[in-house]
Parts: sequence; C-alpha cells; structure tokens
Amino acid sequence: MIQDFADWVVYGLMGLDPAVRWAAALHFFLYDTLKILLLLFLISVVMGIVNAWFPVERLRNYLAKHRLYGFQYLLAALFGAVTPFCSCSSIPLFIGFVRGGIPLGVTFSFLITSPLINEVAVAMFLGTFGYQATLAYILSGLVLGSVGGWVLGHLSLERYLSDWVLQQQQHASLQTERWEEQHASFAERLPAILREALGVVRSVLLYVLLGIAVGALMHGYVPAGFFEEYLARDRWWSVPLAVGVAVPMYANAAGVVPIVEVLVAKGIPLGTAIAFMMGVVGLSLPEAMLLKKVMRWQLVAIFFGTVTGFIILSGYLFNLVL
Repeated sequence: MIQDFADWVVYGLMGLDPAVRWAAALHFFLYDTLKILLLLFLISVVMGIVNAWFPVERLRNYLAKHRLYGFQYLLAALFGAVTPFCSCSSIPLFIGFVRGGIPLGVTFSFLITSPLINEVAVAMFLGTFGYQATLAYILSGLVLGSVGGWVLGHLSLERYLSDWVLQQQQHASLQTERWEEQHASFAERLPAILREALGVVRSVLLYVLLGIAVGALMHGYVPAGFFEEYLARDRWWSVPLAVGVAVPMYANAAGVVPIVEVLVAKGIPLGTAIAFMMGVVGLSLPEAMLLKKVMRWQLVAIFFGTVTGFIILSGYLFNLVL
C-alpha cells in the first residue's frame, strides 16, 4: 500500500519520470519515510501493550539473574534473521527494546542480524551462488549478530544511552506501576499507550527525515558502475576497501544481491563481495543518524566500529574457505 501511494504521488500526481535520478530519490524518500514512521508507531504501540500487561522489566530481571551462557544473544539474532527489515527499518523495534529495558547487548544482536539476513536475499543467493555460499552467508550473519551482541553487551555501554531513552524507560516503569495499582483495564490503558507511541514518533521525526534524505540521495545519485570499477581488483586491502565504501550506503539485502553477482562475474572474490553486501545492508549513514536519538555518538561509533571489524574479518575468512 505504501509503495502504491508513493508511486501515485511521485509518478502519477507529480507526473515525474521514473528514469530521472531526482525523481527516484524523491520516491525513495517518500516511501521509506512513511514506512519507517508507520513501523515506529505500530511497534511502539505493541511494545506499550506488552509492557502494560507483561512488563518487559520482568524479562530484563530474568536475563540478569539467570546464566543463559550466551543463548540469549543467539535467540535475538535468530529473531532478527526472521524479521524482513533493512538497517533503518529495524531501528523502530530496536528503540522499543531499548525503551523497555531489554539488555543492550541482546538488542544489538537483533539490530546486527535483522538487516543482514533477509528471506528474499537468501532465495536469490541460493539461486545465484548455490547452497554452500548461501549457508555460509546465513551462518555468518547469525554468528556476527550473536558474537557482536555478546562483545558489545560486555562493554558496559549503557552510560552512552541518550537521556531521552533513560527518561522513556523511567516513565514506562512508573506508568505500569500506576496501572497495576489502579487495576486499569485495557480500554483505560490504550489511550495513554497511543499517546506515548505518537510522542515517540514526534521525538524521532527529525532524525528519520534527515537519515532517509541521506539514503535517498545515495539511492538516486551513486552511479551503478561505481563499485565494479573500484573493487575489481584482488588485493589484500580489497576487503577493507569494499566494506569501507559499503558502510555509508543504504539498501536492503535483496537489492544488493544483483550487484554482488556482477562483482563476482567481474572477478572479485566471493568473500570480498559478501563483505561488501554485509557492509551495505548491515550499516548505513541513515541508520547512524536514526540511532543518534537513542544513543550518544560514542556508542554509535563503537557499534559501527565493532560490526565493521567483524564484517572485514568475515570477508577474509570467506575468501579462504569459499
């Protein structure tokens, strides 16, 4: 529905040519902005309902008191793998987890894996590169999410969460306590939940608009042959270069698989091409701008640096075994 609406506004109502770059950028901006704001509102409502009736604090306390030997990170990575989100679309659910007080490392496991593994991309990968490369791609995404979340979770990074998140967590806890004391019904709680969800959307609106604007410019104006030209060499620095030029980009996994196919056809090692894909779908400048609402720049830099390092290591390992 959102896709049809964006098509109607840009190509129907405005009469723009889809082949024109700035028209494609405008379409991308409209579609992704509406999609992310709608996701953010719906997920905020769902998390508000969950926290009202099944307080997330109980789950947080359970995870804090019980030794799961890292299994919680794998579960979060598996959940991320089955959610069809790109790097920016996964932010609303990440915000919901953080607002609810879920341990930061566990939420990072979800955030890392969610954009990396996509069912459409898996199907395309299987048809293009075979089951061995596809299995390596899936397992690497799960391992990257699990290990990355575990590492980040053991660095005591909660101090770098933004004041807005801390206020949201405190407010949600106090609100739930008041409802419990008053024995409020669902109908009595729902208006407050909806207001909270709208408040979250208003709070992050500027960050969404700025982030998607950056992504739209990249989507519409980066030449199609840019990556083939600069990555078509097999050197020791090819993997870091591939990840370095990929991280600022913004696309979903399904959109990058055809580029990976072209790169491999031009002689680029499969591991380097997969590392490039992971850099594109796993991290992006728009994602960093959205994350700035829930964390300070220090934590954004730590998160991006950690995941980038793991992706580069994965690229070298892929080149050795594939």
